[in-house]
Amino acid sequence: MTPETSRDQPRERLMTLGPGALSDVELVAIHLGTGRRGEGVLALSRSLLAEWGGVGGLARADVDELSRTPGVGAAKACRLVAAFALADRVTPYEGVIVRSSGDVAEVAMRRIGRARSEEVLLFLLDGTNRVRRVSTVATGGATDSVVPVREVLSLALRHDAVALALAHNHPSGAVDPSSEDIAVTDRLRRGCAEVGLRFLDHVVVSGDQWRSVTASR
Repeated sequence: MTPETSRDQPRERLMTLGPGALSDVELVAIHLGTGRRGEGVLALSRSLLAEWGGVGGLARADVDELSRTPGVGAAKACRLVAAFALADRVTPYEGVIVRSSGDVAEVAMRRIGRARSEEVLLFLLDGTNRVRRVSTVATGGATDSVVPVREVLSLALRHDAVALALAHNHPSGAVDPSSEDIAVTDRLRRGCAEVGLRFLDHVVVSGDQWRSVTASR
């Protein structure tokens, strides 16, 4: 194996050339920091990307899975998972104007589209449909037993929201709404009508795909 010289190191290339000049392998290598016995950091990075099918697959891996890879361990796994989580939060959601279900889906796909377990996001909006707050209100699926509809409505009123929307992910990859998705959507819509809130939509996302529960009925 040819030794990696200083000028070939990803960190040095990042400092001199900028991130746009680096490959996926090099960017992952920076977060790993070091390689493993008999293998440099670039080779370890290349192996990880191949094992997970590229950046998209690697981004879906959790700490436990990554840490089981020889030469990675918990510390390196945590750095990788944290890097992808930070990237998902780059877009400032507050202040975004929601003009359609697609706008809700776009934020949800960035926030929970790659999540390995189901998460439910609540969007609270003002009178111009500008996002005031986006928060996780449930995990484990969008069902009547999981989504706290009363608490959702209370949260919306407490933050002076005028409208709200809901989004959750399907880790399976399918975005077709389930009967439970439809049921909780109906319940939330009725609750909004009773307290004077506008209900915009409930969308299901997975990766870069999405579907409106309302439009699917």
